[in-house]
Amino acid sequence: MRKNPFRGLGVALITPFLASGELDEESLRKLVRQHVKEDTDFLCVLGTTAETPCLTTEERHRIVKIVRQESSGQLPLLLGAGGNCTAEVVERIGRDDFEGIDGLLIVCPFYNKPTQEGLYRHFEAIAATCNLPIVLYNVPGRTGVNLEAQTTLRLARNFENIVAIKEASGRIGQIEEILGNAPEGFEVLSGDDGITFELLTLGAQGVISVVGNAFPHEFGTMVHAALEGRWNEALKWQRAFAPMYKTLFADGNPGGIKHIMATQQKIQNVLRLPLVPVGAETAAKLTDQCKRIYHID
Repeated sequence: MRKNPFRGLGVALITPFLASGELDEESLRKLVRQHVKEDTDFLCVLGTTAETPCLTTEERHRIVKIVRQESSGQLPLLLGAGGNCTAEVVERIGRDDFEGIDGLLIVCPFYNKPTQEGLYRHFEAIAATCNLPIVLYNVPGRTGVNLEAQTTLRLARNFENIVAIKEASGRIGQIEEILGNAPEGFEVLSGDDGITFELLTLGAQGVISVVGNAFPHEFGTMVHAALEGRWNEALKWQRAFAPMYKTLFADGNPGGIKHIMATQQKIQNVLRLPLVPVGAETAAKLTDQCKRIYHID
């Protein structure tokens, strides 16, 4: 029977770096331990927010090992494992050791812009190979292609190990179509902090969040209150976070969230090229907007 282990507040974990540009293992360990103690329900490892394209293979393996060690099985781990070459993704899934990993996040193929049939066959090949739960990831703003509702539903109906979709298309009508016609056990996760509250009111079961890196308790409170029907409490937090959503991504991701976390003294404000820290104007806005979160009753 299909079961999605990724519900509630999922955090798309950042990768902290030292001023030298090397992986900051000590800060990474502290971040994971914080999430175990806070309101985080699961961690998404090696996603877009982790600057994964700029990590070496050795660093990726090291990050996964550290996250596994520090989470100690207390949080489900969703591992980013997609790509735009179907054969390469299938080969890697068949080869890699996924001990301690609870599921794979598979993004739509990027750059080569397949048709809906091409997308279906891509995910079909992966689902037929993979023994772990799979979360589809639709983010047309990055991939250049939208996974349409009918394709998502076709995949969900045909493969029980496809358990959810991280929807970051911003197309509310499309997401509602998925929610209204999904087979039993298949769920929607918000892939965009800014529309998470709205999607939760429509029936989504959680989020894979960027802002949750810096505010796992506060954003987690909003998510959990909404899932439990405590709408007034959830709306209070939604309004507190609302001004931040746009600013957080104004100069790219994860520049915004790394700025906030650096001001919280959790990490150093270091990114890998071609990504750079946010500009002074965005930094000032984020610092001011954080005050609204810190001072909410």
